[in-house]
Amino acid sequence: MKKNRLIFSAIVLMGLQSACEKGNETNLLLPEESNDLIQQEALALTDDVLKVFKNNYYNVDDVSVVDFMLPDGTMEQRFKLENDILFSAEQFKSLSELNTKAAKNYHTTNLVRPRVLSIIGYTGGQNALSTKERTALQYAVNNYNALNLSIRFTLTFGTSYQNKDMVVYYNPNESGAGGSAGFPSNGNPNKFIQIYGLDNADVNVVEHVITHEMGHSVGFRHTDWFSRQSCGQNLNEGTSGVGAIPIPGTPAAYDPTSIMLACFSFNEDGEFNNNDIIALNYLY
Repeated sequence: MKKNRLIFSAIVLMGLQSACEKGNETNLLLPEESNDLIQQEALALTDDVLKVFKNNYYNVDDVSVVDFMLPDGTMEQRFKLENDILFSAEQFKSLSELNTKAAKNYHTTNLVRPRVLSIIGYTGGQNALSTKERTALQYAVNNYNALNLSIRFTLTFGTSYQNKDMVVYYNPNESGAGGSAGFPSNGNPNKFIQIYGLDNADVNVVEHVITHEMGHSVGFRHTDWFSRQSCGQNLNEGTSGVGAIPIPGTPAAYDPTSIMLACFSFNEDGEFNNNDIIALNYLY
Protein backbone atom coordinates (compact mmCIF):
# COMPACT_ATOMS: atom_id res chain seq x y z
CA MET A 1 0.00 0.00 0.00
CA LYS A 2 1.47 3.32 -0.99
CA LYS A 3 2.36 5.56 1.94
CA ASN A 4 1.03 9.06 2.24
CA ARG A 5 4.15 11.16 2.85
CA LEU A 6 3.73 14.31 4.94
CA ILE A 7 6.06 17.27 5.27
CA PHE A 8 7.16 18.68 8.65
CA SER A 9 5.57 22.01 7.73
CA ALA A 10 2.31 23.75 7.08
CA ILE A 11 3.29 25.45 3.84
CA VAL A 12 3.28 24.37 0.23
CA LEU A 13 6.73 23.60 -1.20
CA MET A 14 7.37 23.09 -4.88
CA GLY A 15 3.70 22.40 -5.50
CA LEU A 16 3.44 19.71 -2.79
CA GLN A 17 0.75 20.30 -0.14
CA SER A 18 2.22 19.97 3.32
CA ALA A 19 0.49 17.66 5.62
CA CYS A 20 4.79 16.85 6.04
CA GLU A 21 6.02 19.79 27.57
CA LYS A 22 4.56 21.41 35.57
CA GLY A 23 4.70 24.60 37.12
CA ASN A 24 2.37 27.17 38.64
CA GLU A 25 -0.15 28.94 36.50
CA THR A 26 1.09 32.15 34.92
CA ASN A 27 -0.79 35.21 33.73
CA LEU A 28 -1.41 34.40 30.09
CA LEU A 29 -3.01 36.46 27.36
CA LEU A 30 -6.61 35.62 26.74
CA PRO A 31 -7.28 34.08 23.31
CA GLU A 32 -8.97 37.24 22.02
CA GLU A 33 -5.89 39.23 23.04
CA SER A 34 -3.37 36.93 21.38
CA ASN A 35 -3.49 38.03 17.76
CA ASP A 36 -1.11 40.97 18.01
CA LEU A 37 2.57 40.56 17.24
CA ILE A 38 4.99 40.94 20.13
CA GLN A 39 6.66 44.34 19.80
CA GLN A 40 9.86 43.69 17.91
CA GLU A 41 11.74 44.98 14.93
CA ALA A 42 10.18 43.46 11.83
CA LEU A 43 12.25 40.79 10.12
CA ALA A 44 12.96 41.27 6.44
CA LEU A 45 14.40 39.06 3.72
CA THR A 46 17.14 41.41 2.59
CA ASP A 47 20.09 40.43 0.43
CA ASP A 48 22.29 40.55 3.56
CA VAL A 49 19.97 38.15 5.41
CA LEU A 50 19.96 35.69 2.53
CA LYS A 51 23.75 35.97 2.30
CA VAL A 52 24.13 34.95 5.96
CA PHE A 53 22.02 31.84 5.43
CA LYS A 54 23.76 31.01 2.17
CA ASN A 55 27.23 31.49 3.70
CA ASN A 56 26.23 28.97 6.35
CA TYR A 57 25.11 26.56 3.63
CA TYR A 58 21.38 26.67 4.20
CA ASN A 59 19.07 26.34 1.23
CA VAL A 60 17.75 29.82 0.43
CA ASP A 61 15.34 28.86 -2.34
CA ASP A 62 12.35 28.87 -0.01
CA VAL A 63 13.06 31.28 2.87
CA SER A 64 10.15 33.20 4.38
CA VAL A 65 9.22 35.36 7.35
CA VAL A 66 6.36 33.79 9.32
CA ASP A 67 4.28 34.79 12.34
CA PHE A 68 5.25 32.20 14.95
CA MET A 69 2.74 31.44 17.72
CA LEU A 70 4.23 31.16 21.21
CA PRO A 71 2.63 28.90 23.85
CA ASP A 72 0.68 31.77 25.43
CA GLY A 73 -0.89 32.66 22.08
CA THR A 74 1.24 35.72 21.36
CA MET A 75 2.97 35.99 18.01
CA GLU A 76 6.58 36.63 17.10
CA GLN A 77 8.27 36.70 13.72
CA ARG A 78 10.70 33.99 12.63
CA PHE A 79 12.71 33.19 9.53
CA LYS A 80 11.58 29.82 8.15
CA LEU A 81 13.81 27.55 6.04
CA GLU A 82 13.71 23.98 4.77
CA ASN A 83 10.05 23.58 5.77
CA ASP A 84 10.39 23.10 9.55
CA ILE A 85 13.50 25.01 10.65
CA LEU A 86 12.92 28.37 12.35
CA PHE A 87 15.28 31.18 13.36
CA SER A 88 14.35 33.92 15.83
CA ALA A 89 15.98 37.34 15.49
CA GLU A 90 18.37 36.42 18.32
CA GLN A 91 19.26 33.07 16.74
CA PHE A 92 19.84 34.75 13.39
CA LYS A 93 22.14 37.27 15.07
CA SER A 94 24.17 34.40 16.56
CA LEU A 95 24.37 32.74 13.16
CA SER A 96 25.49 35.94 11.48
CA GLU A 97 28.31 36.34 14.02
CA LEU A 98 29.84 32.94 13.24
CA ASN A 99 33.18 33.06 11.48
CA THR A 100 31.94 31.57 8.23
CA LYS A 101 35.27 32.11 6.50
CA ALA A 102 37.00 29.68 8.81
CA ALA A 103 36.61 25.94 8.57
CA LYS A 104 33.25 25.32 10.20
CA ASN A 105 32.22 22.29 12.16
CA TYR A 106 28.58 22.47 13.15
CA HIS A 107 29.19 19.69 15.63
CA THR A 108 30.69 22.43 17.82
CA THR A 109 28.63 25.49 16.92
CA ASN A 110 25.21 23.85 16.69
CA LEU A 111 25.13 21.29 19.47
CA VAL A 112 23.79 21.37 23.02
CA ARG A 113 26.08 21.60 26.03
CA PRO A 114 25.77 18.22 27.82
CA ARG A 115 23.47 18.43 30.86
CA VAL A 116 19.95 17.61 32.04
CA LEU A 117 17.42 19.58 29.99
CA SER A 118 13.98 20.55 31.26
CA ILE A 119 11.14 20.04 28.80
CA ILE A 120 7.50 20.92 29.41
CA GLY A 121 4.34 19.88 27.65
CA TYR A 122 2.08 22.91 27.51
CA THR A 123 -1.43 22.47 28.96
CA GLY A 124 -2.97 25.94 28.77
CA GLY A 125 -5.81 27.22 26.61
CA GLN A 126 -5.91 26.81 22.85
CA ASN A 127 -2.26 25.72 22.69
CA ALA A 128 -2.65 22.81 25.13
CA LEU A 129 -1.49 19.36 24.14
CA SER A 130 -4.22 16.76 24.02
CA THR A 131 -4.06 13.66 26.21
CA LYS A 132 -2.76 11.68 23.24
CA GLU A 133 -0.12 14.31 22.48
CA ARG A 134 1.05 14.33 26.12
CA THR A 135 1.43 10.55 25.97
CA ALA A 136 3.37 10.86 22.72
CA LEU A 137 5.68 13.46 24.28
CA GLN A 138 6.35 11.11 27.20
CA TYR A 139 7.19 8.36 24.72
CA ALA A 140 9.55 10.69 22.82
CA VAL A 141 11.38 11.74 26.00
CA ASN A 142 11.66 8.08 27.02
CA ASN A 143 13.24 7.32 23.63
CA TYR A 144 16.03 9.82 24.21
CA ASN A 145 16.61 9.01 27.89
CA ALA A 146 16.80 5.27 27.17
CA LEU A 147 20.02 5.88 25.20
CA ASN A 148 21.95 7.22 28.24
CA LEU A 149 23.26 10.18 26.28
CA SER A 150 25.22 13.12 27.69
CA ILE A 151 21.98 15.09 27.40
CA ARG A 152 18.94 13.90 29.35
CA PHE A 153 15.42 15.25 29.71
CA THR A 154 13.18 15.88 32.71
CA LEU A 155 9.55 16.14 31.62
CA THR A 156 6.75 18.08 33.31
CA PHE A 157 3.37 19.37 32.18
CA GLY A 158 1.88 22.79 32.85
CA THR A 159 2.01 26.39 31.68
CA SER A 160 5.10 27.85 33.38
CA TYR A 161 7.44 27.38 30.46
CA GLN A 162 9.59 30.50 30.71
CA ASN A 163 12.41 28.87 32.71
CA LYS A 164 12.31 25.57 30.82
CA ASP A 165 14.84 24.58 28.17
CA MET A 166 12.17 23.35 25.76
CA VAL A 167 8.39 23.60 25.46
CA VAL A 168 6.16 21.46 23.25
CA TYR A 169 2.73 22.81 22.36
CA TYR A 170 -0.11 22.68 19.87
CA ASN A 171 -0.67 25.37 17.26
CA PRO A 172 -4.33 25.53 16.11
CA ASN A 173 -3.60 28.05 13.36
CA GLU A 174 -1.41 25.90 11.13
CA SER A 175 -2.78 23.90 8.21
CA GLY A 176 -1.69 20.40 7.23
CA ALA A 177 -0.10 18.04 9.76
CA GLY A 178 3.37 18.03 11.27
CA GLY A 179 5.63 20.14 13.45
CA SER A 180 8.30 22.81 13.48
CA ALA A 181 11.38 23.62 15.53
CA GLY A 182 14.76 25.34 15.30
CA PHE A 183 18.43 24.55 15.84
CA PRO A 184 20.47 24.97 19.04
CA SER A 185 22.41 28.16 19.71
CA ASN A 186 25.05 29.09 22.31
CA GLY A 187 25.05 25.55 23.66
CA ASN A 188 21.31 25.63 24.36
CA PRO A 189 18.61 23.62 22.58
CA ASN A 190 15.91 25.23 20.48
CA LYS A 191 13.19 26.20 22.97
CA PHE A 192 9.90 26.11 21.07
CA ILE A 193 8.47 23.01 19.38
CA GLN A 194 5.08 23.23 17.70
CA ILE A 195 2.90 20.37 16.51
CA TYR A 196 -0.34 20.63 14.59
CA GLY A 197 -2.94 18.75 12.55
CA LEU A 198 -2.35 15.40 14.26
CA ASP A 199 -5.80 14.93 15.83
CA ASN A 200 -6.54 11.91 13.65
CA ALA A 201 -3.05 10.41 13.85
CA ASP A 202 -2.08 7.40 15.93
CA VAL A 203 -0.10 8.14 19.11
CA ASN A 204 2.96 6.57 17.48
CA VAL A 205 2.79 9.04 14.61
CA VAL A 206 2.59 11.95 17.05
CA GLU A 207 5.54 10.41 18.92
CA HIS A 208 7.45 10.36 15.62
CA VAL A 209 6.76 14.03 14.90
CA ILE A 210 7.76 15.16 18.41
CA THR A 211 10.90 12.99 18.41
CA HIS A 212 11.83 14.41 15.01
CA GLU A 213 11.43 18.02 16.12
CA MET A 214 13.37 17.32 19.33
CA GLY A 215 16.08 16.00 17.02
CA HIS A 216 16.27 19.33 15.20
CA SER A 217 16.26 21.11 18.55
CA VAL A 218 19.44 19.31 19.66
CA GLY A 219 21.18 19.75 16.31
CA PHE A 220 20.13 17.27 13.65
CA ARG A 221 19.40 18.04 10.02
CA HIS A 222 17.12 15.90 7.85
CA THR A 223 18.85 12.65 6.93
CA ASP A 224 17.69 13.12 3.34
CA TRP A 225 18.77 16.78 3.20
CA PHE A 226 20.50 16.02 -0.10
CA SER A 227 17.34 14.96 -1.94
CA ARG A 228 14.18 15.17 0.22
CA GLN A 229 13.43 11.78 -1.30
CA SER A 230 11.01 10.97 1.52
CA CYS A 231 8.80 13.76 0.14
CA GLY A 232 8.95 12.44 -3.41
CA GLN A 233 11.24 15.31 -4.37
CA ASN A 234 14.73 15.86 -5.73
CA LEU A 235 15.78 18.98 -3.84
CA ASN A 236 19.04 19.60 -2.00
CA GLU A 237 18.56 21.54 1.25
CA GLY A 238 22.19 22.59 1.53
CA THR A 239 25.46 21.00 2.59
CA SER A 240 26.14 22.20 6.13
CA GLY A 241 24.60 22.29 9.58
CA VAL A 242 24.40 19.47 12.08
CA GLY A 243 23.29 16.29 10.37
CA ALA A 244 24.62 17.30 6.95
CA ILE A 245 28.12 16.34 8.05
CA PRO A 246 28.34 12.53 7.66
CA ILE A 247 28.46 10.73 10.99
CA PRO A 248 30.75 7.69 11.16
CA GLY A 249 28.85 4.43 11.05
CA THR A 250 25.76 5.87 9.36
CA PRO A 251 24.91 5.66 5.64
CA ALA A 252 25.62 8.61 3.38
CA ALA A 253 22.87 7.37 1.06
CA TYR A 254 19.11 7.44 1.58
CA ASP A 255 17.99 5.88 4.87
CA PRO A 256 14.27 5.06 4.43
CA THR A 257 13.44 4.43 8.11
CA SER A 258 15.29 7.27 9.86
CA ILE A 259 13.17 9.36 12.21
CA MET A 260 14.87 12.47 10.80
CA LEU A 261 13.57 12.12 7.23
CA ALA A 262 12.07 15.33 5.87
CA CYS A 263 8.62 13.76 5.41
CA PHE A 264 6.64 11.18 7.34
CA SER A 265 3.60 8.94 6.89
CA PHE A 266 0.68 7.92 9.07
CA ASN A 267 2.30 4.47 9.43
CA GLU A 268 5.28 5.55 11.55
CA ASP A 269 6.11 3.65 14.76
CA GLY A 270 7.78 6.65 16.45
CA GLU A 271 11.04 4.83 17.20
CA PHE A 272 14.68 5.54 16.31
CA ASN A 273 16.26 3.21 13.80
CA ASN A 274 19.76 1.83 14.39
CA ASN A 275 21.42 4.63 12.43
CA ASP A 276 19.57 7.30 14.44
CA ILE A 277 20.90 5.67 17.61
CA ILE A 278 24.46 5.55 16.25
CA ALA A 279 24.23 9.24 15.32
CA LEU A 280 22.89 10.29 18.73
CA ASN A 281 25.56 8.30 20.57
CA TYR A 282 28.28 9.79 18.38
CA LEU A 283 27.24 13.38 19.03
CA TYR A 284 26.08 12.99 22.65
